[in-house]
This record gives sequence, structure tokens and C-alpha cells, in this order.
Amino acid sequence: MTTDNIRVTSEWNRPAPELLAAFRDCSVANLGDAMDRLGIVDGGITPIWAGARAVGAALPVLTVAGDNMAVIDSLDHIRPGDIVVINAFGYNGRAIMGDNLAQRFDFHGAVGAVIDGYVRDRAIIEELRFPVFARGLTPAGPFKHGPGTIGAAVAIGGIVINAGDIVAADDDGVIAIPLHRATEVLAEVAKIVELEASKDAEVEAMRHQLA
Repeated sequence: MTTDNIRVTSEWNRPAPELLAAFRDCSVANLGDAMDRLGIVDGGITPIWAGARAVGAALPVLTVAGDNMAVIDSLDHIRPGDIVVINAFGYNGRAIMGDNLAQRFDFHGAVGAVIDGYVRDRAIIEELRFPVFARGLTPAGPFKHGPGTIGAAVAIGGIVINAGDIVAADDDGVIAIPLHRATEVLAEVAKIVELEASKDAEVEAMRHQLA
């Protein structure tokens, strides 16, 4: 059930599970290179626990700063493999989510959350191993009034993310790949990995020569 002042776009194309799986071995750094440095969320949004990693289909949410009613309502629209992407305007006075929402996201099949805002309960979320990427931490809880949107494109960290975009996040940061570019980007990443392996082999050969 959705609150009256939360507007929902309920239908969009999502990437096939096998396409998402193909991105799971790709680092965000390599994806950024493959995208010509486009689609990268600014460096202020980072994992709240070391080693967090997620690849999923974007479920965008727009909420008023300090309010998470739209985030709660988004639970009804999560599909397995989604990553919830929340524009909370970078507000640092209230946490948009904590461990309770992390558990509920996970239960509904979400693989992570990316938030242009603040969160709380970092230690418990780490214990849950639920990947969360945010601007920082605050103990203050959110209001729950709305308004907001679910499923419409959001601006987050200097880029626009559309519903169904492929979002990848790791220790280096967050990137969004438009669904129509997915196959092209995977091919570019394969070339980058091959080139890096060749360079690594050259360095190793030089070490042996100097030994």
C-alpha cells in the first residue's frame, strides 16, 4: 500500500538476471574506464562498511530531506536483484535508513542501497552484510510524512539514474550503467582486463630480469 503523497511509476524494464551476473566480477574502476568516466557517482557516497559490494537494477526513490516515507513505501515495489537508489538531498540531519530497513530490503530481495544522504546503525548493518553506500552517519531518526516518488529517475551524486539502470558499487564508489549500454560496456571491460593482465605480465617479467 502506497501513501497518498508518494507518486509511483510502477513499470519499467529490468536487466535479466544473467546480465546482472555478468557485471558482478567487474570492478567499479574498470566500469568507469569502460564508460569513459561517465556515470560515476561523486566520491562523497561511500560504503558504510569495508568490503561492501553490490550489483543490481536501480529502483530510484526521491524523498524529502530527512523523511523516509517514500523509502518505506518502496518495499512494495522491490523485485529480487534490485538496488534501492535514494535521493535524500545529501541532508545530514536525519538518517534515511537503519538496520530495520536494511533487513526489510534484504527480505524483499534488494541487493543493496545507495543513498545521497545519511544512515544509522552501521555496526548492525555490517553484521547483516547488507551493502549500504551513503554520505555518512547520524544517530537521528527520520520523519515519515512524504512526499516523494518511486520509480522515477533521480539525480544522485551528480548523475541521473533511471529505473532499471545497472548500478555497481564497491569500496571505490558507485557507478550507473544505462541498460541499453550494458553489452557494450561489458565488452569494453573485457578489453581493459586483458590489457591490465598484459601490463602485469610485463612488470613481472621485468622483476625476473632484475632479480
